Amino acid sequence: PVSMSPRWLYKGAQVSSRLRSQSTIVDVAATVSGIINEVRAGGDKALNGFCEKFDRVPHRRLEDTDVEAALGKCTKQELDDITYAQSNIRRFAEHQRSSMLDIEVENQPGVVLGHKHIPIKRVGCYVPGGKFPMIASAHMSILTAKVAGCDHVIGCTAPLPGGEPGRIPHTTVAAMHLAGADGIYLMGGAQAIAAMAYGTETITPVDLIVGPGNAFVAEAKKQVFGQVGIDLLAGPTETLLLCDDSVDAEICAADLLGQAEHGYNSPAILVTTSEDLASATIAQIEKELTMIPTADTAGKSWADYGEVIVVKDDAEMLEVAEDIASEHVQIMHRDWKFFKDNMRNFGALFCGVETNVAYGDKVIGTNHTLPTQTAGRYTGGLWVGKFIKTHTYQHISREASVEIGDYCSRLCGYENFAGHKEQADVRLRKWKPGYDTKYYEGTANQTLLSRPDAK
Repeated sequence: PVSMSPRWLYKGAQVSSRLRSQSTIVDVAATVSGIINEVRAGGDKALNGFCEKFDRVPHRRLEDTDVEAALGKCTKQELDDITYAQSNIRRFAEHQRSSMLDIEVENQPGVVLGHKHIPIKRVGCYVPGGKFPMIASAHMSILTAKVAGCDHVIGCTAPLPGGEPGRIPHTTVAAMHLAGADGIYLMGGAQAIAAMAYGTETITPVDLIVGPGNAFVAEAKKQVFGQVGIDLLAGPTETLLLCDDSVDAEICAADLLGQAEHGYNSPAILVTTSEDLASATIAQIEKELTMIPTADTAGKSWADYGEVIVVKDDAEMLEVAEDIASEHVQIMHRDWKFFKDNMRNFGALFCGVETNVAYGDKVIGTNHTLPTQTAGRYTGGLWVGKFIKTHTYQHISREASVEIGDYCSRLCGYENFAGHKEQADVRLRKWKPGYDTKYYEGTANQTLLSRPDAK
């Protein structure tokens, strides 16, 4: 029988216990607040205390010799691959930047209004390290900021875990350097976010902090917002597949587990009109989890946050997808253009079976820092425009000032803003013959406090 509403053929153990807008990670707000306050008050000494606790070594700014050594440890293939990815990301960011036009228009006779796109001066980019060093985050943040025209862009990443303390993640550092970083710091965690936001004796505070990170980094960005700008609050990775029966279970399983492996709490969802595909994908995932080297993380995410949903038709698939508002949406469907044209709530779309989230994450050219926890309802992801502020300006003729001033004087009076009103009136008294009003006194006054019923 045809399904008349979405049916779950598989639902992870934690799915029903949370709203999609809620994080899948534990609340670390108090811990992070303590770290930020100590670094803000104690500067480098406090920063190094936390770096030694969590990263085993004090923070440090890498010297040119460190960067040269990191480049020297990379193979030619690694450097070629990083360069290829960065060329794609740079090219697309340049196209995006060229779409952002300054404007200046004569909005009415004698009134010239405009806006200017101005790059943010100082940017801090967090590049995650640890078990899965996210080399690509260097391209997505540092390189994009440089394309935007930001004056000073620094990057930070944690030293490698295990082994000799303080080891430099050479491929990540190489990528940060090739992306154009003006400074590279070996430090991670909430303490690194605090140092970039508030500064220390050796670190100049930035104006904007961008980049993904773990629960502590995400919370730190949330708490320093206001002191600095941030790109967005990016929680654990999410992926959603929208499929008809034109795709097979092997591809679906690979695309679900490819994102589930990010951590122990990464939602991965299949929505399909094909019950056969739904069942086959569930079976294929169980099979793949016996083989995939990252089964410990991917398996836990699938067990807790995996979902397989069967819907009756494409219209219902669209409705379910809009409600999920996933970070990544892969559309493996004969009519993927229908979803591309009609979807409004998502981080990024991957249209057709030929592409996939990993391409976007690492190399194709679009940015991989994207909204999670249904934030795609109100924001897009990181892009060249996030590093740019749009500011307006105006200049007008004396004749236009008289016309605008007449309206402004009355409108300010309606709101009882006498000082605002005088900003118009002082000009009208100079440039409009016969105008004699100051505040609410004078024959030309027409506003609130001049009316008999306003006394």
